This record gives sequence, C-alpha cells and structure tokens, in this order.
Amino acid sequence: MQLISRSTASTGSRCSKSHACSLAPGPTPQRHSLRVVARGRTQTVLIVKHGEDGPRRVPDELVVEEPLEIRLDDHLVTTTMRTPGHDFELAVGFLHSEGLLAGAPVKTVRYCGTGSAVETEFNVVSVDTGGIAPVPTARLTPTTASCGICGSESIADLCKRLAPLDTAAVEVDVLAKVPSRVLAEQTVFSTTGGVHAAAAFDASGAPLLVREDIGRHNAVDKVVGRLLLDGTLPAEGLGLFVSGRASFEIVQKAWAAGFATVVAVSAPSSLAVETAKAASIRLVGFAREDRLNIYAE
Repeated sequence: MQLISRSTASTGSRCSKSHACSLAPGPTPQRHSLRVVARGRTQTVLIVKHGEDGPRRVPDELVVEEPLEIRLDDHLVTTTMRTPGHDFELAVGFLHSEGLLAGAPVKTVRYCGTGSAVETEFNVVSVDTGGIAPVPTARLTPTTASCGICGSESIADLCKRLAPLDTAAVEVDVLAKVPSRVLAEQTVFSTTGGVHAAAAFDASGAPLLVREDIGRHNAVDKVVGRLLLDGTLPAEGLGLFVSGRASFEIVQKAWAAGFATVVAVSAPSSLAVETAKAASIRLVGFAREDRLNIYAE
C-alpha cells in the first residue's frame, strides 16, 4: 500500500497525481505511518468565565471541527464534519463500514485539495483501489458530527452482507473497567472536554488503539480504518469501546469490522439492541467501574 501526503488539482473534481509526495512503498504501514501532516486538533480562544470572583477573561481550549470530503477512486462519496487528525484512517474506515470497498484492496490514500490554502488542501481525502471497488453514489447532504450513516442501511440489508459473529468471552469485571482505562489516554478530551473516543481493547480490557473525534462515528471509523490498514480486520478477539451512547450506526460499524463486543458509557437505542442480537454482538451500556448493563449477547 502507498500513502500519499498531498495531491493538488487546479480544476475539476479529480485528483492530480503528478505533484504527489509519496511515502516509500513497502509492507502495510505501522501506526505512525499515517501521521503525514500535523494538523491542529484544538484551538485557543479567549472567553469570559463567570465564577465566585465574578467575570474574568481567560484562555480556553476548544476542539476543532472542519469538513472532510471523502472520495473513492476520485469519486465523491460524502462530506463529514470531523476533528482533524488521522484523516486517512477516517476515510478508509468509513468506506469499509459502509461496505463501499466491497473487499477491494486499498492501494493509496492521499490528500487531494483543490487549492493552496491548508483549509482546502487537507480537507479532501481520496482512497484509491485502482478502480476495483464499485463506483459509489454520492451523498448530497453533508454528514454531521452526530450522524454517520443515519439509517442508510436496514438490519435486513446488513444481514445480507454480514454474517453473525462469534461472541468473545470477556469477564464482566474487565468490561466495567474499560471506560476508565480509555479515559486515561484521551489527550484531547482532557484539554477540551469536547470530543468522543473510540477504542479497540483486548480480552484483558487493555486499550490497544484509541482515537478521538467530535463525532462518535468518526472516532469509530478511525479505529476501524487503522485496523484495516494494519491488516488486522476482522477484529477477532477485540472489543470496541465508545464514550457515548450506542446507536444503530455504532453497532453496524462494529459488526462490519468484526467486533463481537461493544461497550458504551451510555444507553443503547432499541435498534442498536436489535442489531446487536442479529449480529451476535455482546452489547454493554452504562459501563462504570462497579456496574454495567448487558443488553444483548
């Protein structure tokens, strides 16, 4: 697989590869390989803080939210609002979760801006399969930070393309401790309090991979994309943690990636529970140090 840091085009919707700056080709990249461009994930602003001492102006850290246009073989798929960082993982994970790769290998991932401004240049990512993946249908409505697929597939559709999983045996007391272990690695949340986290964890409850984003579904896609690029999907023997509620889209993404356990700190939806049962996913909600609820297994 080849990862490309930059590709620009003066006109049109297709990416020009003539000015691409590529990383050395070789085996599947390690986790640090995708950190091609350092983008700020937080921004400092001045606010008026009211407290016991009255109002005062102080600096505050906010999480950055910007649009990311995702393309497959240079065809527009969607635009999602996300926190910059691990953009290649996000694009690949999204395409996998939606079934748009259809088993096609990822050959290159590149930024594909249409101008010199950094806001444009690094907010467009194209995933290349060499034309093997089916041509996608573009979404006309941008995806928000709170909505991923938002019902674009039904449970019946998922059952047609995904087989039930083998439920992983993880001790309940281990699952209850996953949230606190992930929280310890949430660097952006610790400074802003404004992002969600997703993590892949092993049978001991240890987080192996943690990603943060303003959108829960984006954080999950970043985890899934990293595992796919590392060649470790399906995620057999691993669980998926999310730092919010477990919606249908979260369970759908877990199913597509092969996570047989999903742990959330908040409640699941009724459709998420129904989907988890169809997938044979162990779905845990309200996970705390000393308690949790099991909604499906």
